[in-house]
Amino acid sequence: KVTITIVRKDEPKPFDVTITRDIIKIDSVYAKMIKKDNILYVRVTNFDKKVVKDVKKAILEHPKVDGYIIDLRNNPGGLLSQATGLVNLFVDKGVIVSQKGRIKEENNTFKADKESTITKKPLAILINGGSASASEIVSGSLQDHKRAVLVGEKTFGKGSVQVILPIDKDEALKLTIARYYLPSGRTIQAKGVTPDVLIHNGKVPLTDDDKFSIKEQDLKKHLESELAKTTNNNSKESISEENNESKKLITKKMINNDIQLKMAIDAIKIQNILKGK
Repeated sequence: KVTITIVRKDEPKPFDVTITRDIIKIDSVYAKMIKKDNILYVRVTNFDKKVVKDVKKAILEHPKVDGYIIDLRNNPGGLLSQATGLVNLFVDKGVIVSQKGRIKEENNTFKADKESTITKKPLAILINGGSASASEIVSGSLQDHKRAVLVGEKTFGKGSVQVILPIDKDEALKLTIARYYLPSGRTIQAKGVTPDVLIHNGKVPLTDDDKFSIKEQDLKKHLESELAKTTNNNSKESISEENNESKKLITKKMINNDIQLKMAIDAIKIQNILKGK
């Protein structure tokens, strides 16, 4: 346990809080349905050793969806094997990423394996300035293979291979030995990946369609007291229902608060239209 002193704006003086330190385990992959549009949304927060397994499981559990959205926003990266494995779920042939250094021994090429591919359905990838390293390999590779539509903002630009070389017991040198290159030959380092649909984070602009609609509460003699009773009685229930639903589904409110997600949904719809679905 450790006691910390907190200074808070609305408190008259500092106060102590005792907390218990522990290892916090966070799921790196979680999935939700966008029910109205029949699209599976998969958020990947970092590339740990279970990413490919968990994403594959989510896809296989939803075989009848019309497409997938992989959210890599603010994903700092992680294991290269998981990045190439994630691409391989959607791409069945060709180079995923290559590694090139100053000496031949540092060169390597990672290719797709047909047996690892599990779906050909439409795909959209969400990226932003916080998407780095493994996230850029995944998004850039899928873009080069024309397998996914990238939506959001330009990525961070971390495409270097680094190793740690021990100097003595207490010191080591972190050395950049190579760069990652996407299937087209372009580098990620310092350049990042530019989305197909460039759009900054924000809310979805609402239309003025409701301006001319008249509701009961707009009338002069509407039942104000009865409306207030109904609102008070139902408010707690509606909040509870919304919270439970948001754990499994992407709600309309979430979409309206995230224009990048809305554009990714539209990208899936367009891909299905082009396929004649």
